[in-house]
Amino acid sequence: MLIKFTLENWKSFRDKINFSMIASRERQHRERVTRLSKIRTGVLPIATIYGGNASGKSNLFEAFRFAKRLVVKGSQLDSFIPVEPYRLDSISSKNPTRFSFDLYINEKIYEFSFAVNQTTIIEEKLVEVLSTTEKVLYHRQEGNSDPKFSKTLTKDQVLKVVFNGTRNNQLFLTNSVSQKITTFQPIYDWFNRSLELISPNAVFGSFEKLYDDGTGLNQNISKVLSQLDTGISRLGGEKMPIENLFLPGDLVTDLRESIKEGEIAEIHTLEERIHITRLRGDLVSNKLVTFHMREDGIEEKFKFSQESDGTKRLIDILPAFLDLISPDKNRLYIIDEFDRSLHTLLTRALIEKYLNDCSDKSRNQLILITHDAILMDQNILRRDEMWVTERKNSGETDLIPFSDFKEIRFDKDIRKSYLNGRMGGIPNIFIPDGFDIINH
Repeated sequence: MLIKFTLENWKSFRDKINFSMIASRERQHRERVTRLSKIRTGVLPIATIYGGNASGKSNLFEAFRFAKRLVVKGSQLDSFIPVEPYRLDSISSKNPTRFSFDLYINEKIYEFSFAVNQTTIIEEKLVEVLSTTEKVLYHRQEGNSDPKFSKTLTKDQVLKVVFNGTRNNQLFLTNSVSQKITTFQPIYDWFNRSLELISPNAVFGSFEKLYDDGTGLNQNISKVLSQLDTGISRLGGEKMPIENLFLPGDLVTDLRESIKEGEIAEIHTLEERIHITRLRGDLVSNKLVTFHMREDGIEEKFKFSQESDGTKRLIDILPAFLDLISPDKNRLYIIDEFDRSLHTLLTRALIEKYLNDCSDKSRNQLILITHDAILMDQNILRRDEMWVTERKNSGETDLIPFSDFKEIRFDKDIRKSYLNGRMGGIPNIFIPDGFDIINH
């Protein structure tokens, strides 16, 4: 679980921002707050982020995506690190960008942090947070080749060798896992397996296999789609030879050479969702199709491209919500532009279904970046579960929870206060007199 995320000097965020999933003293919806008795802290299952266009909302999403990629994928030898510092003053553009994650993993709390510029990991630190103190597991600083480990790890000579062999543009956490050292594997696994990012153009296969066991479609997706007024009775797969997919010849060659028995490759375009696997030595491909029921009770097959943008978007994000309501999972989903192409009643229904399944034992979390003010309802969300991005005249962004606005009571129409500008995060719109939308 994510407890807290700290970010400094990234894109529109110049000063340090603290994004917290720690529950405040809010009285509402207490039953769904996860209680970490070890540190006497409550952790929230959801956070929603609002704000005007270009106010910095998606920059927060990009920060998580950058951190995940740096941890999981690492960097190539002598390559630049694609970090983007705040550029609207001469000092910040030269300073490193800093990330810090407070994570709850396997009943332990860790703080993992790093500072980075385009060429170097300036600093990297992993701390285990105990009930009354902190234990630094390792600390790495630019220009200091002497590895600093906790007492229990100091005698591990292999760790020291890997530490000293870590490139300047690579995280030690990433390098240690690549060298098959499992000491810090749980932290790496959180970024690799628990942190799921869904961008506005994310597609179905990115978060759950399209086919169960390589043979049948996920029946849960079909069932939910039929209940959400999409007109779809079920999903299906249309088998066809790989030669008939009209893929570039070099891509077909790569697929033939790279896909091993039982492995899955997914190809997504604006018009198609294609699933390819190898069974008994042969490549098998399936295209996603949908079925609608005719008046005479017979199913009619449609191409995926024939569905509406809203239906496509729903298919793309439904696997996340099915994952979130699974009691045995431990995931954090972050969805950017959650409401894109979706009716507000549909987004509300998805959120309410997820939250109704949450309890003080839940471990899943959801962060939504949205413009949908209809969701800004204290009957659904607590004040500490709603945040707003506010862009200053200087171009930098503040990130503020609604619980910081003490005048907004628990029984207040928070949506009206927001739209009236009392909490910031709304666009400053000015249309000059004489503006002719037809002629311009």
